Amino acid sequence: MPANVEIKAKVEHFDVLESKAVHLSNSAVEIIKQEDTFFCVPKGRLKLRKLQDRPSQLIYYERADSSGPKQSDYWLTETSDPEQLKVTLGKALGIKGMVKKTRHLYLVGQTRVHLDKVEGLGDYMELEVVLSQDQTTSEGQAIADELMKKLDIEEKDLITGAYVDLLLKQQS
Repeated sequence: MPANVEIKAKVEHFDVLESKAVHLSNSAVEIIKQEDTFFCVPKGRLKLRKLQDRPSQLIYYERADSSGPKQSDYWLTETSDPEQLKVTLGKALGIKGMVKKTRHLYLVGQTRVHLDKVEGLGDYMELEVVLSQDQTTSEGQAIADELMKKLDIEEKDLITGAYVDLLLKQQS
């Protein structure tokens, strides 16, 4: 099973953070429009991710809702018919919420640096340290901690949960 070590944080100055990501990255930015539909499940999170100009993905993941670096185990299946899958899963499980975002993706070593403009929430960032099969969670956490320092991400900016949780909290 694939695994990442992740952090997520609120961003006050998107352009400043983006210039730091550009400096650290060994690749050009990839801008990705995403629409995530989250379904009601008894554990973890299940989302259908519609992507512009590429196959959509059904993603199930389990991750602690804590603010620091944490492991996320995930399973991913591509689909060429996201609309029908959304209807079927919506009927079977119920829809929890939807998140629309524009993601600026930078690669820094084995880490995916996401700078996200989230509709209805604002600007956020995620680090996803993609673990190799022989890497431990603590090795991934050390990589995330180091990148947080280089990007000037402070503990106070870290958030728990997923964007859908923040949107649902905002609506209640």
